[in-house]
Amino acid sequence: MLTAAHPDTVHQPAEPLPGATAIDLGAAERAAAALLAALGVPEGTEAARRTPERMVAGLAELLTAPTWEFTTFPNHEGQHELVLARDVPFTSVCAHHLLPFTGCAQVGVLPGERIAGLSKLARTVETFAARMQVQEELGQQIAAFLEQQLQCRGVGVVLSAEHMCMTRRGVRSLGSDTVTIATRGQLHQDPAARSEFLQLAMPRTRRAA
Repeated sequence: MLTAAHPDTVHQPAEPLPGATAIDLGAAERAAAALLAALGVPEGTEAARRTPERMVAGLAELLTAPTWEFTTFPNHEGQHELVLARDVPFTSVCAHHLLPFTGCAQVGVLPGERIAGLSKLARTVETFAARMQVQEELGQQIAAFLEQQLQCRGVGVVLSAEHMCMTRRGVRSLGSDTVTIATRGQLHQDPAARSEFLQLAMPRTRRAA
């Protein structure tokens, strides 16, 4: 059953986020066809006919996030301890090799006057992952956005991901992952708060070890 939103609920406008761009599917398919031809795929084969469309559709899916609203609520109960969303899955695209990197995000917030709906932390990860970038940029973008939207006392983001450009080509370092950390406010400046966050935000593989 649907109910009316609480009068104190705030919905941020569902606008394109900074860096989000429209994809020209036609131009991308023509470029993909030219790439396949340059790679020696024979003209007239099944791969030459259908692969450009499939290739572009797959990349467009990875680079497109659904429209949503960033919903916040008053912190009536004065929650002042860390709120942590753990093991949020994500897939992004390496800006250097156009190959996926995939893993989990640990997102922590020290609340201020308002708190976010928990799904919005995961939505933020999903949205910023849907672009070509490097992992260091992704963590900083998530942290900066949450700090701006929530005006909170601190934000921390730990990303752990496998990069196919490193594990499936080049050095072929199978089984390795990359961990990056982005912090704001007290989770950056206060050693005790930072230590607590990093201990709780340890990626799943390391918690199980």
